[in-house]
Amino acid sequence: MPTRSWKVGEYLAYWLEHVVRPNSKPKTHQGYEVVVRVHIVPVLGTRRLTALQAADVRRLLAHVQNRCRCCAEEIDARRPEKRRRCCAVGRCCESFPSTRTLQQVHAVLRNALQNAVREELIMRNVAQLVRVPSPKYRVNRGISADQAHELIEASQDDRLHALYVLTLYLGMRRAELLGLRWSAVDLDTGHLEIVQTLQRVDGELRFVPAKTDASERTLPLVGRCLDVLRKHRAAQSWEASEAGDAWQDHGLVFPSRIGTPMEPDNLRRSWYPLRARVGAHRVRFHDLRHTCVTLLLDLGVPPHIGREIAGHSDIGVTMKIYAHASLTEKRAALQKLDGRIG
Repeated sequence: MPTRSWKVGEYLAYWLEHVVRPNSKPKTHQGYEVVVRVHIVPVLGTRRLTALQAADVRRLLAHVQNRCRCCAEEIDARRPEKRRRCCAVGRCCESFPSTRTLQQVHAVLRNALQNAVREELIMRNVAQLVRVPSPKYRVNRGISADQAHELIEASQDDRLHALYVLTLYLGMRRAELLGLRWSAVDLDTGHLEIVQTLQRVDGELRFVPAKTDASERTLPLVGRCLDVLRKHRAAQSWEASEAGDAWQDHGLVFPSRIGTPMEPDNLRRSWYPLRARVGAHRVRFHDLRHTCVTLLLDLGVPPHIGREIAGHSDIGVTMKIYAHASLTEKRAALQKLDGRIG
C-alpha cells in the first residue's frame, strides 16, 4: 500500500509493530497499544495521515476527557453480569479519565507522529501544536523512621520479612525484588546486582530488563540486610524440601510458596495486614521506596548518592520525593524562623 494513502489507524499499527515493539520494553509496547486501540483509533483511525490537523488532535483530547472510562475501556462490560452497574446496563457512572491519562494519549500520538516526520511521511507534527494540562503528582513520602522500625519488627514472622528489609534499606522496586535471583546476590562480598524485573505483560509474567539504565545497579548489603538474606535463604531451602516435587526452582530470592515467580498483586496479602499493624493504613507498598529516599536524605546523605541507591533516572525525581515535607517539619522550620526574627 502506498504510504501516502495511509489512514491514521493503519500508520499507528505499523508504528507499534515496526518501531515501538523492536525498540521498547514489552510493558511500554503494551501500554502504547492500549492507548492507541482504546482512545486514538476510535476517533482518528479513519482520518488520512497527511490530512491530520491540530484541530483533530484537540477533538481527540476533548473526546477522551469527556468519555467515561467504563465506556471507553469496557470496564463494566468485563464484570460478571450480576456486578454490572453502569455503562453495560445503560447508566454511565461518569468516571472520567484523569489529567495523567489525557497527557498519555497526547504523548503517544505525538511520539507516533514524530516518527512519521522522521520517515518523511508527513511534513510536521501537529500534536506538538496542542498543549495539554500538566498532571499534578501527589508524592507520598511513605512512613516515619519509627514506623519503619515497627514494620521490620512486625514482619519478623512473615516469610517475606527480608523483602521488607531490602525495600526500606535499598529502596528497591516491587518488580526488582520479585525478579531478583540468588545468582545476582553475593552474600560473601556483601552486594547484589539489579539487572531484571518481573512484570505482567500481555497477561503473562515475564522477566524483563531493568526499567532504565540507572535502574541497573549494584548495591552493597550491610548489617541487617546481610543477616536477613542469610536467614531467608536457609528458610527457603526448608520451604523447598517441605514442598517436595511441587517445588519448581527458578532461582528466585522471593518466589511463590512453590518456587515459581510470584504474582505481583499477591504481595498485597502480606502487605495490607502489616501496614495496619504499624498504623499506615493508606500507605502503598511502593511508598516504602519513598521512605528509603526520605530517610537517607534526612540523615544528610548527598542527593546523588540517594539517587544511585534508588535507581532514579533523574536526580529531580529524588528531590521531588524529599520536597514533600511533613507538617511537623514545616512547623519546626517556622519555629526556627520565629526564634530568629520573632
